[in-house]
Amino acid sequence: MSTVIDSNRWFRTYAVSALPARRLVVLPHAGGSASFFHHWGTAFDSATEVLVARYPGRHDRLFDPCVESMDELADHITEALLPRLDVPLTLFGHSMGASLAYEVARRLEERHGTTLAALHVSSRKAPHRVVLRTLHREGDEALIAEVRRLGGTDGTLLDDPDLREIVMPAIRADFKIVGTYGPREPVPVGCPVYAYVGDNDQSTPPEQMADWSDVAPEGFRLTVLPGHHFYLVEQREPVTSAIAQSWSERRSGQGSCRNAAR
Repeated sequence: MSTVIDSNRWFRTYAVSALPARRLVVLPHAGGSASFFHHWGTAFDSATEVLVARYPGRHDRLFDPCVESMDELADHITEALLPRLDVPLTLFGHSMGASLAYEVARRLEERHGTTLAALHVSSRKAPHRVVLRTLHREGDEALIAEVRRLGGTDGTLLDDPDLREIVMPAIRADFKIVGTYGPREPVPVGCPVYAYVGDNDQSTPPEQMADWSDVAPEGFRLTVLPGHHFYLVEQREPVTSAIAQSWSERRSGQGSCRNAAR
């Protein structure tokens, strides 16, 4: 028996007052939540509806079972998006969310005949360049050390023993998703791909981020910004502006985005 997906449960929606002209779906990083992208909800024009994924096992979905595989999570997100395909759809994914966005884009195309307006990926190696990892099998201290190294998670959640106990299951599940998502065939998507990375990201150097061009026959652009793995905390405005620009390029017929920007 198939499971009916509650679309509203999977997304925090920043709705516009009138009918939207487009939707942007934001997919957070491992250990992340919708609240990390709260300011994105009002960063675009009044015609753009923003949806931020709410992964299970955290915040208002604290008691929902965590998902531990990329394919299962991508299936859920894809199904949750099906009622939302009445206007052009753009995906943005950061870190783990970039791999997830790619998998959702493929599923929408292959299973439902829907091609994105654009795919935006941030701080994550291309699907054929990612490597398997076993960090999710290590103890809590090893996981916490990696989360601290990468940044992007409120340190108070990790410092307080009671809060740490609450957040660790979701962190471990997400790192299992990341660690078991191994190199995959670089199947192209049917939309332009825009990639973003910090110039001092030790996990995903800019030259490796450029490998996303292998899945982007419809156009590719790499933007390198100052910062580390979570460069987008300080560089939110350049990233959101670039996303908005991609919609303008599409409307004006400037579909090619082959150049890399630094």
